This record gives sequence, C-alpha cells and structure tokens, in this order.
Amino acid sequence: MTTHRQDLPRQRRPRLVLGGAALLVPVAVTVFQAPPATSGSVTASAARRLVITEGGTPGNPVVHDGHGRAVDGITVEADHVVVENYTVDTPRAPGIEVTGHDITVRNNTVVRPHGGDGDGLRFFGDDLRILGNTIRGTSNRHGHADCMQTFASDTPPSRRVLIEGNRCEDIDNMCLMAEGPNDGEGDGHGVTSDLTFRDNHCETLEASQALMFEDVRDATITGNTFAAAPDHAIGLARGSTGAHVSGNDVSPDIRYEVGIDESSLPGYRGPEPGGPP
Repeated sequence: MTTHRQDLPRQRRPRLVLGGAALLVPVAVTVFQAPPATSGSVTASAARRLVITEGGTPGNPVVHDGHGRAVDGITVEADHVVVENYTVDTPRAPGIEVTGHDITVRNNTVVRPHGGDGDGLRFFGDDLRILGNTIRGTSNRHGHADCMQTFASDTPPSRRVLIEGNRCEDIDNMCLMAEGPNDGEGDGHGVTSDLTFRDNHCETLEASQALMFEDVRDATITGNTFAAAPDHAIGLARGSTGAHVSGNDVSPDIRYEVGIDESSLPGYRGPEPGGPP
C-alpha cells in the first residue's frame, strides 16, 4: 500500500496558447484542440480536446452540453461556465481541468486517463461545483493518479468548492488530493478553504487514504461511501483546521476513518481520530 505522497513532481498541462500569448482570461473563442501523439498501448482518439476560453456573466453562464459526445479531454480557462454530459475516454491526463470562477462540471464520464500524473480531474479557483461525474480507471503507472486533485503552486488556490454525487471507481491513488498554498510545495499565496465533499462514492486501491487535505481550511466531508481497503479514509495535515466530518459509510476493511496531525486539530469536529494522516 502506497503512502499519500509519491516522489514525483506534479505535471501541469500547458495552458492554451494562441497568437503567442497564454490565455489566462476569457477571450471569444472555443477551440477543439488535437490531442498529443501517443505511443505504446494507448491509441489516440479521433476526437479532440474541448478547450473553453470564453465565459458568461454572473447568473448567465455559458453552457456546453455534450449530450454524450466523446471528446479527448476538457480544459476550461474562463469564468461562469457549465460543462456537462461529455464522455472522455482514454484522454491525456488530466481528463478534465478547470481554472476560473463560477464553473460547474456536471454529469461527465472520464475513463482511463493516461500520461502526466494520470489524474481524472483537476480544479483551481473559486465557487466551483463538481457534480454527478464518474471517473474510472486511473493508474499509478502514470504517476500518482488521483480521481480529483487541486493544488496552489503555479495555479490559484481553491475556495468554496462543492464536490457532490460523484463516483470515483477503480482509482489507484486517492479520490481527492487537496493541497493549499502553504503545504510546503505551494507558492504561499492565498488560502485554500471551504471545500465540501459530500455524497460521493470513493474506491481507492493503492493509496494509504482515500482523501488527503494539506493546508485546506474548513473542509466538510459528509455522507460519502468509502469502499475498498486503504489504511484510513481521510487524512488531515499541515494546518487543515476546522474540518467537519460526519455521516460517512466506511468499509469495514478500512482501519480508521480519520487520521489527523496536531496542526489540524483546532476546530476539528468528527469521529475520534484513529491515527496519523
């Protein structure tokens, strides 16, 4: 069984570049981008990566509804966007990556992401909603292949994020790895806080824990199903204060529900911690 951290650097998908400048803010374009060439047993999809760089306005988001359409991954770098009902089969990892404010990722399916770290979904920004998605078959042969991940190094911290009703199935590493800007690897700017992880199904196969929070304040973890047999379900470390844990269904094969370090104890509410994070 692996520990929560592996000695591999994070790998970040390059931002979309048009006209020699990275698109860090919304512009009036939506691009279907050709996938990189692949080798070995992975076959490049005939689909293209959906890259969204145009957003809407508060209360009037731009909605991209795939109606089941297959794409070779999804990248959102815009505000006020809904992306839903896409099928992402064997994409370059991360299968879905969103950066911005007021983004909803809903009812998408990501299967067997490859390359990079092998993550299914990455998110960065404020007021994000990740709802009803299925992510399946991440493999640690590509790195530390999480179902979902956020961090704050060359990316913004994440605040007010709702992750609800998702299924993480056959996941080699963690269902969620959330790291703030002061976790020892971040850039020290801002705060990662107010992440709600609710009513999700989480199947972790190789990591020591299903969820890991480092320097994440005021997390709420409730109503989830933790399957398979990691050592423990939840890790709280490096100042992840104010966490609230309740109402989770934990497999009897998991030794204890919550592991926590001393720096994360202030404000903690939940079951008695069973050991280290």
